Amino acid sequence: MADLQAIVDDIHAALLPRLGEGAVADYIPQLAKVDPKQLGLAIVTTDGDINIAGDAGTQFSIQSISKVFMLTLALGKVGEQLWNRVGREPSGSAFNSIVQLEHEHGIPRNPFINAGAIAVSDVVLSGHQPREAIGELLQFVRYVADDETISIDESVARSETSTGYRNFALANFMRAFGNLHHPVEHVLGVYFHQCAVSMNCVQLAKAGLYLAARGTNPLTGHSVVSPKRARRINALMLTCGHYDGSGDFAYRVGLPGKSGVGGGILAVAPGIASIAVWSPGLNKVGNSLLGSAALEMLAARTGWSVFDM
Repeated sequence: MADLQAIVDDIHAALLPRLGEGAVADYIPQLAKVDPKQLGLAIVTTDGDINIAGDAGTQFSIQSISKVFMLTLALGKVGEQLWNRVGREPSGSAFNSIVQLEHEHGIPRNPFINAGAIAVSDVVLSGHQPREAIGELLQFVRYVADDETISIDESVARSETSTGYRNFALANFMRAFGNLHHPVEHVLGVYFHQCAVSMNCVQLAKAGLYLAARGTNPLTGHSVVSPKRARRINALMLTCGHYDGSGDFAYRVGLPGKSGVGGGILAVAPGIASIAVWSPGLNKVGNSLLGSAALEMLAARTGWSVFDM
């Protein structure tokens, strides 16, 4: 295998002059305060090698990357029935589009846009109080990352709750169509807290390892999902994981990935490694600008691609 440490060091050095490019997600007040001049990279291989560069140890809000873990939990609860309530197609519109939701009668296009993730949170909430559902997610993320220190940033959760008007609109819309089964404020309480999970690149890369290793964390031996389910989650990440930039990401990087407006991206090289990058400045469709560039450079240097394996 290529010298991954040299590669991540080279990528970090190449991108250093560009630190601060892009715009932080200023519509969430706590995220608006984050210094954009940061870049972290971490690669954790299925053999357990860890290669890091830059701000890989800095905590950040994983935001929509949490949707991967919530989807895993929801599939564990209801299996394929989930797809009666959420689609599996790329959205082709903004991640918080209301127009699309109305056109499709309250059935979100996929589980990674906001409306889809809210429906998934509703599924995970079933049989729980909101606090219990949030606890279940936190317990799961700690389990897959093998790290009990991972926590939720309450200030970010409060910040999202106080400004999340469009998410309230999406949730009420789905409730009106009968596709939300719990009170809107309960579902969004879960949703805002899942987005406020705080991790660093190393923790996040470890948490994604089960998707790189056929559903089992190779470092702990913990079986998380079946190989078939891991493959299908990866497929959704490839086609829908970057909002309206998913096609471009697949074209440039060629790996399943999920971005968040906190500036993080989790990417998966099946059979090889789990990769996390973080840089707070976002491009026009809400994905980390330098994080995307770093993953494109990594794919070019390593030859990793689901289209070439």
